[in-house]
Amino acid sequence: MHTVPSRFHLSLAKRTIFTLPDAAGVGIECRSGSVWVTLDHDLRDIVLAPGERFEGDRHRRVLVSALEPSCITVSGSQPAALPVQKAPERSPWRLRAHGMSPA
Repeated sequence: MHTVPSRFHLSLAKRTIFTLPDAAGVGIECRSGSVWVTLDHDLRDIVLAPGERFEGDRHRRVLVSALEPSCITVSGSQPAALPVQKAPERSPWRLRAHGMSPA
């Protein structure tokens, strides 16, 4: 099974906005530059300088705005384009194959 890394690095040009739909369990670390982290329905102003980190603890959308050219590391999140794999449903009437022919 192929696993998706739960950490990725992202370079942001000045005034670029990066959006994550759910901040719960997500870490954002500023590696260079400076970024402004905004959560929906949260009055805090969170500005990260290099070496500083934000940990999301609520299910809210998060916007990361680059105040200058910046690099961030996002952990605990998967790109939204990758679907979550679900095990196929099995009918209770279907016999499991045991490598033998029913004939």
